[in-house]
Amino acid sequence: MTKLDWNRSRVLVIGAGLSGKAAVRKIQRLGAEVFLTDSKTVDQLEGLDQLGLDKKHLLLGCLPEWRHVAPDLLVLSPGVSPQIPVIQEGISRAVPVWSEVELAMFDCRAFCVGVTGTNGKTTTTTLIGELAKQTKRPTVVAGNIGVALSGISEGLDENGIVVAELSSFQLEYIDQFRPHIAVLLNITPDHLDRHGTLEEYIRAKSRIFENQTATDLAILNWDDPMIRKMGSDLRGRVIYFSPTSFLPEGIGLKEDQIVFAEKGESVPVISRQELLLRGTHNLENIMASVAAAKEMGLSWREIAGALRQFKGVEHREELVGTFEGVLFVNDSKGTNTDAAMKALLAFDEPLVLLAGGKNKGLDFHEFMKVVRRKVKSLVLLGQAAEEMEQAARDEGVERIIRAASFADGVEKAIAEAGPGDVVLLSPACTSWDMFRNYEERGNLFKELVHRHYGKPV
Repeated sequence: MTKLDWNRSRVLVIGAGLSGKAAVRKIQRLGAEVFLTDSKTVDQLEGLDQLGLDKKHLLLGCLPEWRHVAPDLLVLSPGVSPQIPVIQEGISRAVPVWSEVELAMFDCRAFCVGVTGTNGKTTTTTLIGELAKQTKRPTVVAGNIGVALSGISEGLDENGIVVAELSSFQLEYIDQFRPHIAVLLNITPDHLDRHGTLEEYIRAKSRIFENQTATDLAILNWDDPMIRKMGSDLRGRVIYFSPTSFLPEGIGLKEDQIVFAEKGESVPVISRQELLLRGTHNLENIMASVAAAKEMGLSWREIAGALRQFKGVEHREELVGTFEGVLFVNDSKGTNTDAAMKALLAFDEPLVLLAGGKNKGLDFHEFMKVVRRKVKSLVLLGQAAEEMEQAARDEGVERIIRAASFADGVEKAIAEAGPGDVVLLSPACTSWDMFRNYEERGNLFKELVHRHYGKPV
């Protein structure tokens, strides 16, 4: 474990977004000398004046050379590539490198639930957060979900609960981070432009279990062979879930009921018909949340009651509204092919799909096989449009429309749709070629739809 005398330490925080600023504030409270750097200039960043850093400690517009700071600790924001020179030099000098999550939780005494996976993290984290609140214990929900853990986790004692959504970027540089409940929902190729190989991506994800002990719980997806295999190597207790079949030990599906089974006995938790979320992929999220809720001590009645009320999260198969018989669905958070395929499979209605953006090193051919079966019109936009169109043609997709801009794409999608159809924004790409994040993309989609029909947002 890395031990620092904070009052005598110099810490370099790399990345001045939400996580970076939260990290700076926590390090200041710990008493260390803190430097903040970002490749963006002060004009491109917000909220820096509230940190109270002088010019010596605010290094913007370019990343510093090692000798200019000589830090005792590096703290990385999630979007920062570990390949940049100052980080590589720190690694070569055996200087500890922490993710912001490690900084946030290294001295936090609260009960911690960590959620990772390629898809479904935000929905599952949000749902577990709602279930945790049913315990009446102080609860915070943060991490990759859009709220930095540093700061928000402070002040919680052993009675508190932290529910953290964790990306592979955040898990890549943990040290002693230990979730008492660790959830791994699924693994499909993603962020290969960052991790290089699927093996490295899996390695980063699996670090969520690294510091668990025999008293902790790992919640794993039985239907994913890679994840199922992990269970035998973990130090913590393991419970599996399956959204497709009944498990004699674990959480599974039996005659359209979510069922918990243990030691030859099974308890029906809730029927699929009572759930507001569509699709088999959402069963993964719900079953994992049920396992976490049981570990937190909730009754089956309390769990079922919370599940009946849960409507999902914004930008994740979010119902925008029905206009002139056409249902509009915002799945802007579908930033990879697996997420977008699951969104397509959740609907039986004819689909007009709006897709494209910035590719993360993924191949689109398997995705386009599902598009060919499920989509009547494919509207493509963004940097990946040409690559997606080629894959679509390779797989026999017939109706392909190119858009000149996002607004043009929405208009073209509306023109393709008729009563009874669904217009679905599920891009299978990140938003970074046109937007700051998927939230901005999803909000614009909703705004453009409402504007087209003359309805208030």
